[in-house]
Amino acid sequence: MTATPFNPHALLAASRIGALATIKSDGRAQLSPVEPFYDQEAGVILVSTSYGTAKTANLRRDPRASLMVTSADNWSWATAEGKVTLAGPGTDPHGPEVQALVDYYRTAAGEHPDWDEYRSVMVAERRMLITMTVDHVYGARVA
Repeated sequence: MTATPFNPHALLAASRIGALATIKSDGRAQLSPVEPFYDQEAGVILVSTSYGTAKTANLRRDPRASLMVTSADNWSWATAEGKVTLAGPGTDPHGPEVQALVDYYRTAAGEHPDWDEYRSVMVAERRMLITMTVDHVYGARVA
């Protein structure tokens, strides 16, 4: 019997929950649970977040971040590292910041049943899009 080789990119692509690590002003890690979407072809990880969070403040100061995900059985893990850009929050439901969130949603989840409502909520909640350009991926299967 041949074991299937572990592919950390595949685990990142399959995972819908992870921990995003950013760097606090004192140099310690700040970890946030997030719902990432890994676009392996584009080499980016996308995360929707709210304005004013610790992670956005940290990323404005230092754009380096890491994202770790685990398999459903917790026997495999993968980490992606890279630099982040932030888009938003937008004030115009049809502006470029909100359009970036629409594009993210379409890529990650498909069509929304009410795009006007989605756009309004993105403005009201002051949502932002984190885009991490992945420059390093690693991981392991423990079992």
